[in-house]
Amino acid sequence: MAKIFSHSRLSTFEQCKLKYKFRYLDKIIPEVEETIESHLGKTVHKTLEWLYSNVKEKNIPTIDEVITNYSENWKNDYSPDILIVRKDRGAGDYFNKGIAFLLNYYTEHHPFDDNTLDVEKEILIDLDENGEYKIRGFIDRLAYNIGTQEYEVHDYKTSNSLPTDEQIESDRQLAFYSIGVREIYGKDKRVKLIWHYLSFNKKIYSNRTDEQLENLKKETIEQIKEIESTYNFSPNKSSLCNWCEYKSICPAWGNSFEKQTKLGEFGFKIKENDVNGEEYN
Repeated sequence: MAKIFSHSRLSTFEQCKLKYKFRYLDKIIPEVEETIESHLGKTVHKTLEWLYSNVKEKNIPTIDEVITNYSENWKNDYSPDILIVRKDRGAGDYFNKGIAFLLNYYTEHHPFDDNTLDVEKEILIDLDENGEYKIRGFIDRLAYNIGTQEYEVHDYKTSNSLPTDEQIESDRQLAFYSIGVREIYGKDKRVKLIWHYLSFNKKIYSNRTDEQLENLKKETIEQIKEIESTYNFSPNKSSLCNWCEYKSICPAWGNSFEKQTKLGEFGFKIKENDVNGEEYN
């Protein structure tokens, strides 16, 4: 059976091996599965997907319709259990931030005539010739620029910080997507990678060479082999722990899964019938 990984799965291992074990090996469903930041990101992505799905059908929504769609998505998916780490902000502050993102984006890109081909496009790429190792992911939006004759991979970011040039050039997620697009449309095709940092109303561009993509495949296979050979899943205590859904069962914070389940009030349980590679980006 092919071993299917994703960018988020690889990143989780890099961030904290114990978190990786909890999520992908033990398949523990956390008490709090979502933070307000991830809720904001998912809701904005969902609205932009709806917007471009309409655009593909030659129906351009008004800005009022876009905001209404966002508001409905926010309300339908919101839960009082969503974690808000920053105590100086409430859910309403994040909701309003999403509206600002969409207003700026709509104003800049209307009438959305950049030849969008697909939204939330699934890719499944082979890292090796035998198809033993695969990467699965979803492209936020794929377009074809007729003027430059380039395929464009668009990715939306709602984070509060901009990446460094080094981080952009070493970004793995969109590089995977570049491989996927070339496998679909032709290995000779040119692919431009475009990040939309919505907090800054800023676009960042990059691309990858054939050599870089081949090296990425090899490096990823080696990383997967490292994951498969790991037996000591030690925690990595850092500032990111405040946003971790497994903090209340993490031994680095004096907690344990056994302690919480014995108390019987935290709602932790084990996933059943888990599908290999189910975590997407």
